[in-house]
Formats: sequence, structure tokens, C-alpha cells
Amino acid sequence: MSGRKAADFEEFAHAHSGQLLRTACLLTGDWHLAEDLVQETFGKLFPRWHRVRAMEAPMAYAHTTLVRTFLSARRLKRWSERPAESLPETPSPQTHDIDLRLTLLEGLARLSPADRAVLVLRYWEDYSVNDTADILRIAPGTVPVRARRALGRLRMLLNSELRDLVAAC
Repeated sequence: MSGRKAADFEEFAHAHSGQLLRTACLLTGDWHLAEDLVQETFGKLFPRWHRVRAMEAPMAYAHTTLVRTFLSARRLKRWSERPAESLPETPSPQTHDIDLRLTLLEGLARLSPADRAVLVLRYWEDYSVNDTADILRIAPGTVPVRARRALGRLRMLLNSELRDLVAAC
């Protein structure tokens, strides 16, 4: 790869690593696994960069690669590290928004990778049904069904925690 193409890739990686890392954190539930996932994604993009940078939406391609890499790794059970059962205490002041966010993140970590992926893409990343279906390689009509079922599972997992948070408000 020429020096200019490598510089283009480096510029792309710097500009979009934060957004990819956020998605990876939501998917993996672990900062270190998320960093590994983003690095693996960039490793897959680099050899194809001459084609990817010519695409209409290289970030969408990168996002798709990230999610598919996550799902593939989970299916193959290649990752030996596992997220911690509980999040460490944070020194920031306790508010209901922070408690709710942490509770939701813990709940996401307890869902299957497929359930987690559909919820993250649809509701956290605000992808359309069609874009979510493309990324997950499923029919668009399946996305709302999977999302509804995944939300139901999340509600069941977090039933008492959510009730306690609402009561504390």
C-alpha cells in the first residue's frame, strides 16, 4: 500500500475509532474486549482499504465489519476473556440516570450476542430496520420481532432492578 493510502487509512481510523469503540463496548460489555474488537476490525479493513475508501459509506462498512466480527467470534467462542460479573464502583456522584445506564449495560451483558447486537444497533446506534437487517444478515421483517423478544428478555432480567430504580425516583 502506498504511503498516501496508508495515511488515508490512518486518518480514517483516528476519526472513527471512538464511534466504533462505543459500539464495541456496548456489544462486548468490556472495555478491553472492545478495544480488541476495534483493532480486529481495523485489521480486516486495512488490506481492503483501497476498495473500502472508494465506497459511498466506508464508516457503514466498518460498522458492519465490527458487528459481524463480534457475532462471529461469539459463535466460534474464540474469546477466552469474559466480562466481569459486576461493574466497579465509580467515583462520580450517584444519579438515577447513571444507575439506570449501568443497570441497562449489565442487562445487555447478560443477553445473548444476537439479542445484544439487535438492541444496540436499533436503539443505541439508531440504525433503521433495513440497515440493522443488512448488518446482521437477516430479513428486515425479522428485526422488529428479534428486537421485541430481546427487549422482553431484558425486561425479565432487569425486572426487580428497574422497579427499584423507578421507586427511588
